Amino acid sequence: MKVHVDIDCTPEEARAFFGLPDVQPVQAAVMKELENRLMSGMQAMDPETLMKTWVPAGLANMEQFQRMFWQQFGGSDKKSGQ
Repeated sequence: MKVHVDIDCTPEEARAFFGLPDVQPVQAAVMKELENRLMSGMQAMDPETLMKTWVPAGLANMEQFQRMFWQQFGGSDKKSGQ
């Protein structure tokens, strides 16, 4: 014997019937905090900010690479005066 029961109710009504807590306010607060953190992280991805972060280190590494290259092949290094 099979018995099939259909219950037509909203998720809120089902939670109340089973005595489960309403977590919508907590979920809304967590999602707002997540949104705030994502937006502040997006500001760090600004092209101008990225260039300020990467270029000084990139130029210093390029100069170091050039000195190493010229020293390796017996050329003169303009900065060290060789």
